Amino acid sequence: MRDYDEVTAFLGEWGLFQRLIFFLLSASIIPNGFNGMSVVFLAGTPEHRCRVPDSANLSSAWRNHSAPLLRLQDGRQVPHNCRRYQLAAIANFSALGLEPGRDVDLEKLQQEDCLDGWEFSQDVYLSTIVTEWNLVCDDDWKTPLTSSLFFVGVLIGSFFSGQLSDRFGRKSILFATMAVQTGFSFLQIFSINWEMFTLLFVIVGMGQISNYVVAFILVGYMLLPLFAYFIRDWRMLLLALTVPGLLCVPLWWFIPESPRWLISQRRFREAEAIIQKAAKMNNVAVPGVIFDPVELQELKPLKQEKIFILDLFRTRNIATITTMSILLWMLTSVGYFALSLNSPNLHGDAYLNCFLSALIEVPAYITAWLLLRTLPRRYIIAGVLFLGGGVLLLIQLVPVDYNFLSIGLVMLGKFGITAAFSMLYVFTAELYPTLVRNMAVGITSMASRVGSIIAPYFVYLGAYNRALPYILMGSLTILIGIITLFFPESFGMTLPESLEEMQKVKWFRSGKKARNSMNNEENPKVLITSF
Repeated sequence: MRDYDEVTAFLGEWGLFQRLIFFLLSASIIPNGFNGMSVVFLAGTPEHRCRVPDSANLSSAWRNHSAPLLRLQDGRQVPHNCRRYQLAAIANFSALGLEPGRDVDLEKLQQEDCLDGWEFSQDVYLSTIVTEWNLVCDDDWKTPLTSSLFFVGVLIGSFFSGQLSDRFGRKSILFATMAVQTGFSFLQIFSINWEMFTLLFVIVGMGQISNYVVAFILVGYMLLPLFAYFIRDWRMLLLALTVPGLLCVPLWWFIPESPRWLISQRRFREAEAIIQKAAKMNNVAVPGVIFDPVELQELKPLKQEKIFILDLFRTRNIATITTMSILLWMLTSVGYFALSLNSPNLHGDAYLNCFLSALIEVPAYITAWLLLRTLPRRYIIAGVLFLGGGVLLLIQLVPVDYNFLSIGLVMLGKFGITAAFSMLYVFTAELYPTLVRNMAVGITSMASRVGSIIAPYFVYLGAYNRALPYILMGSLTILIGIITLFFPESFGMTLPESLEEMQKVKWFRSGKKARNSMNNEENPKVLITSF
């Protein structure tokens, strides 16, 4: 029985049919770039201070001084976001005509919480979910939780989408997830509270398509700040970001079901019809018989060796590689998503910073592609991680007045981490044999989802210390870069056919023991010692 590639070899590798399907599938996931990062604007936190009601009858001087001053790390003093002086006390001083600071020592006044809500600046955002439901001060933890729960939805969706597509077909699940993403994103517009918005956001995350083309995701990512710049109200922005999903509906009539899946379901006539259409589009002759009836009669489900997740931890060496791979994916994901989500919090224009954060990924992916063609995997991945982590650690040394330099270092850090992130699929796939390759990539991809769930809390730490997120991200990125050096090298190596053929971990060795080990490295009985 010939395999599918052999049967369809007459179509060619990159004909008009293949290019068209690639483009249509890629275009269908452009909305992912909107939904994946829309939270940076939907949940933007503008400058704010305690509201002082008109009924307080304060003079303009006392109204301007109603909030105590908070000293920042750079020495500047700004009005406190979450505290105010007791209104009853300062109302009496105002009625008596006393002036703040001159007649009254402000440091001796008692303070209270923002009992009347907050006043939010509209210089950047007209409204966000933060201003809608006052997600500041004691409730500021809800903002990173919103982002985290979205990525929890992505994790859940990626876990079930593969199994459902095997059961119901690739095309059906593709459009079902697109419908979930678009439909529930539209329902978010009518959210009446934070809980409803977040619950719907989880479901939107579940509709994120796990298999996508990075270049087309970037199209949506780079267009996001353009939409947000002209639409400053979060409900109208969400509506504008949802509409493109409706444009994907006509694609149902142009994107065919996967012939491979149809064959696996023994729906040979449907598969043959698609292949004949592809041949016509590619202008190639169709063989008289595509699927030999005799072969179809002999076709039986192949009995494959059962594999389990514990097989990825079968031996000490395999378990070590798997554990390091999980850490590599998770920590790289933390850096990538934390830097992406934090772009509006940088100095300068929030919309321009978000665009630059997306734009820097273009040279990162090109660089990664060029490096993968010519250089050893573990060294180039470690190198770009050292670059990304190192520049993030330098941010704490930049004077406050040099904002442009801080932004430049952040973008350079994003460049390094993005380049590393894009190489992980290739690197991980090359380390494992065919039997467990998909499982290994799946497990490590899930680890990256865990990293994206954690990432919003790194951004949250910036509210308490501007440099702390970069110190943590930089340190963890350099740490995982060091760990990457211990991986086996896959560049130019024959892919393993079994777990027993997997290469050994490259631990550092020294002294006579190291020389003996190097002299006998081809002896499979030689044990590689740990450091």
